[in-house]
Amino acid sequence: MGSDPQYASFPNMLLAQHIFTLRQPNLTTYHPSAHRALLSSIEEHSQAPLYRYLAHPTDGIVPSTIQWDESKYNELKQKNTEELERYDKELEEAKETAGESEIVAAMGKKAEFWARVGDKDKALEAYEELLLKTASTGAKIDIVLAMIRLQMFFDDKHGVAKNIDRAQRLVESGGDWDRRNRLKSYNGLHLLTIRNFAEAAHPLLDALSTFTSTEICPYSHLVLYAVLAGTVSLNRVDFKKKVLDSAEVLGILGSKPIPAAGGSSDDLMDVADTEGYESLETLINSIYVCDYQNLFKALAEVETTFLSRDRLLAEHKTWFVREMRRRAYSQLLESYRVVSLQNMADSFGVSVDWLDRDLSKFIPSKQLNCTIDRVNGVIETNRPDDKNRQYAEVIKHGDQLLTKLQKYGQKVRLTGMERA
Repeated sequence: MGSDPQYASFPNMLLAQHIFTLRQPNLTTYHPSAHRALLSSIEEHSQAPLYRYLAHPTDGIVPSTIQWDESKYNELKQKNTEELERYDKELEEAKETAGESEIVAAMGKKAEFWARVGDKDKALEAYEELLLKTASTGAKIDIVLAMIRLQMFFDDKHGVAKNIDRAQRLVESGGDWDRRNRLKSYNGLHLLTIRNFAEAAHPLLDALSTFTSTEICPYSHLVLYAVLAGTVSLNRVDFKKKVLDSAEVLGILGSKPIPAAGGSSDDLMDVADTEGYESLETLINSIYVCDYQNLFKALAEVETTFLSRDRLLAEHKTWFVREMRRRAYSQLLESYRVVSLQNMADSFGVSVDWLDRDLSKFIPSKQLNCTIDRVNGVIETNRPDDKNRQYAEVIKHGDQLLTKLQKYGQKVRLTGMERA
């Protein structure tokens, strides 16, 4: 295992969840505790830039929730200035009297200072300067991972993608085992935020047995993300092997009560325990054993308990719920050539009219291969014949190849004529 990671203390990713909570009108129950947690952090760490980012009357993202106090901001800013002067003095002295390691250490303190107080641009700039001065590959990876966390904190998906690519190149050029595994978690969470659940499932599930990246999320949250990504994307065999039978998943998913609606923000997604994971357990078991009534109930609970409240999952909530319904419908229809609308509605615990409307969202786009016969009250599946599909693909690719060859032949003939 490699050495302990550097620059891993800041930013505190839990604060990003509190910020998300304050921005959601449907989570007003949790606003007071999120408000207290943020103000406490701002006071404790003198986070003037973060305070301005949140509360400024014109530039702040939650000015209606966190009250702006100009004198308080000036006081925090003065503390930042004094602390920064000490770091600048230490850096100058290191440049004059000490060696490269002391200079790098001083630069690292300054970069961590900007990350701690919540100034994204200055922190990234300081980390870039530190990266150029750092010789060790392991330390360089730690710096890039710190930059990724900063960009995740401020929801800069483009910046995260660029730095994950950079970290991947560094890891391939000489990263140790621990940093390789930490990068899996970072990459999986990023893929989750851009709604690439299929690609996210593999690094997230792989990271479960070797997880050490507690600076980015608690282990129980990683299990949540890995299970959701795997449930919505893996085929039945891989789902059974990597999710249902996973020792890491089984160790977290237990029959625990769902958090009460009047709980604190710490009951929200700061759940280092496994509160509320009973619904997740029911969800994955129900989809596998085809218990569709309990699946729909568990899906509603998972939406309320996790999808609506988590900053990484919330924007994908509607898509995830819709995709899980489509997956369940497809799984049932694969077993029948013709199925009664009433029987299928009973299986899912919904009305025939509701099922008809919901299926109609998937059939026109070929997400479900079936047709609805309301006159006879049945659903007919029309699974495409595999051989015919393969034949159509061969014809399609063959036509494309012939077109390219014809264009190439014309170009060759023209070139020959010019020579003549």
